[in-house]
Amino acid sequence: MIGHHPERDRIKLENVLTALGNPMRLAVVRVLAGGGEHACGTVLSKEISKSTLTHHWRVLRDSGVIWQRSAGREHLLSLRREDLDARFPGLLDAVLCGVDTDPETIDRYAP
Repeated sequence: MIGHHPERDRIKLENVLTALGNPMRLAVVRVLAGGGEHACGTVLSKEISKSTLTHHWRVLRDSGVIWQRSAGREHLLSLRREDLDARFPGLLDAVLCGVDTDPETIDRYAP
């Protein structure tokens, strides 16, 4: 793993809510909620700069929302669903339900 990944019991609600309070990061979580690992460059549309993506990956990773790991020359992302569900039951489902009904967010950041 790379960067800072807080232990499950150290994930703070205020950090998760801050991370999820951005439409682009919500779009990332929606994609990752489908399961599996995704290469950083394939999660959102190609029109977003690498520096912007790096910032959003850091916020999501440091808040405990995602795992990020190196695999050769790329970085893979996955949702920390089990940890989030254990720490804040129902929160992720409620957030994802809201994201799924917002077509503007989905269309703007879809790969």
